[in-house]
Amino acid sequence: MTRFSPRTAPLRRAGGLAATALLLAAGPLTVAAAAPARAADPVFTLGGPAETALHPYAEGGGAPKRSTAGITVTNPADEGYEGEFTLTFDLTGVAGVADVAFDPGPGVECETKGTRSAVCTGDTLAPGLSTVTGLLLGAAKGSEQGASGTIRVTGEARSATSTPLAAPFTPFTPRVTVGGPDLVMRKLPFDHEPTPGQKQQAPITFANRGSRDADGVVLTLRYSRGLDIPQRYSNCAYTTDETWTTARCSVDGAFEAGATYTLAAPLTLEATTRAYRDLFVYGIQEAGTVPRAASTARSERGSGTVLRAVPLTKAPAARGVDLEPGDNEQEAEFRTANTADFMAYGDEASGAAGATVTARLGFHNDGPAWIGRIRSGGSVAAVDFTVPQGATVTSAPKGCRGVTAEGAYREDRKTPAPRYLCPAPTAVRDGGGLDLSFGLRIDKALIGAAGRVTVRGPGLQEAGLPFDPKPGNNTARVVLNGQSGGGPSPSPAPPAEGGPGAGSGRTPSAAPGTSGTGAPGTTGRGGSLASTGSPAAMTASVTAIAALTTGLALFAAARRRRKA
Repeated sequence: MTRFSPRTAPLRRAGGLAATALLLAAGPLTVAAAAPARAADPVFTLGGPAETALHPYAEGGGAPKRSTAGITVTNPADEGYEGEFTLTFDLTGVAGVADVAFDPGPGVECETKGTRSAVCTGDTLAPGLSTVTGLLLGAAKGSEQGASGTIRVTGEARSATSTPLAAPFTPFTPRVTVGGPDLVMRKLPFDHEPTPGQKQQAPITFANRGSRDADGVVLTLRYSRGLDIPQRYSNCAYTTDETWTTARCSVDGAFEAGATYTLAAPLTLEATTRAYRDLFVYGIQEAGTVPRAASTARSERGSGTVLRAVPLTKAPAARGVDLEPGDNEQEAEFRTANTADFMAYGDEASGAAGATVTARLGFHNDGPAWIGRIRSGGSVAAVDFTVPQGATVTSAPKGCRGVTAEGAYREDRKTPAPRYLCPAPTAVRDGGGLDLSFGLRIDKALIGAAGRVTVRGPGLQEAGLPFDPKPGNNTARVVLNGQSGGGPSPSPAPPAEGGPGAGSGRTPSAAPGTSGTGAPGTTGRGGSLASTGSPAAMTASVTAIAALTTGLALFAAARRRRKA
């Protein structure tokens, strides 16, 4: 019996591609206290790569080259599961095909029982997708090319009362096969600091370093909004969303083990006028192994010539699953000298004390570049909104965080804050922006009470926008009672520090467009605010009520005199 010890860090998250392919959410987590499992009990999903290729056994001696397959568990609940669980591995299906060892995650212990089975135990399952253990797989001595078998993985969990749950895990049966292709993409020597409009050739080149042929390949080209490939091939399907264009090109033929291939004609990669910080990802996989695209965007077939790959070198033939999928893809990052003008906009309204109004504010990207932090996934900017004096926020967009008046962290997240920081999304298109909607209650009607709207770096310590050449229009105002006022005030309230001059809460150049970025908040265009009560209306109402009250009193007095 062999025991494998755990590590001490939190459970490892599965990688991006694995998470996309394997995240199969089930119902909400509810653990029975002392009864058999019901439909409401948690159902954890076991997963991992459906098939793994093994390097052939090295008959000449030397250390065997192992392949790794991560076994994952998806906990569909929002909170972690606390309770003992056991995963059982039936290894009889790979006897004589593969030798199996374990690389357990933190908090997990694995024991093998001969060559027939193994057990992994733990006491916590984090929410979402986690890797419980890695399988270290090597071809067994005496195994032949094409030999194949399966490993059956099942699970059981116990609640806090140690009552076994009837069927908490969906089983998983991965397959292992000896031998396979190994498609390797060659890295291209691009100029990574192009100028807008610059074009570069991309002679995509790949090799098969495996022990079998690849029966057809799929070339995947993925480039962000600032880049373009003008060619549109008839054997490529194209999808485009807010950030990416993806081309999946199916190329027929047997791509022989030991051979190297290149495109019959190189691609052209162009940095467009909107380029700034962009990525070009290019990868190769055997046909039939490419997961279906998760994008819901409609795919369009190109109308140009057929994209073909031709051999640079030839080698003997063979065929099947990629031995080293980690080298199938390359990427190039580009930093284009370009700018984007982020223009803040605000709003204005009038209202009496007690009235609630809606303020629409945000920023608009007047280009020419799009701005995206697609590698880090962080926000590209933030809207910093200081609430006008005498007003209280009654509703704020989702994702906006209340801070102190000085911009410091604020533990209290329930009561209204004097200032809000609202992050923009990871990418903002040229022509896009961030549109936000705040509800404001006028507690004290001050003439010209002004709040400040600033588009800035995503953190309070990142004030500037390095790509923006016009910082003068990064600030606007939200003005309350700027024209007629909402009630008596000894003196006008001063505008917010750093705000533009008196007048409209909108900057003259701010012509906000609707957000094309999936940003939080309600789309708005910075017009006049909707108000629940104006000073004129309130005055008219009070006058009418007073007149009616006086008339009723006079009528009653006259009636009493007549009776007397």
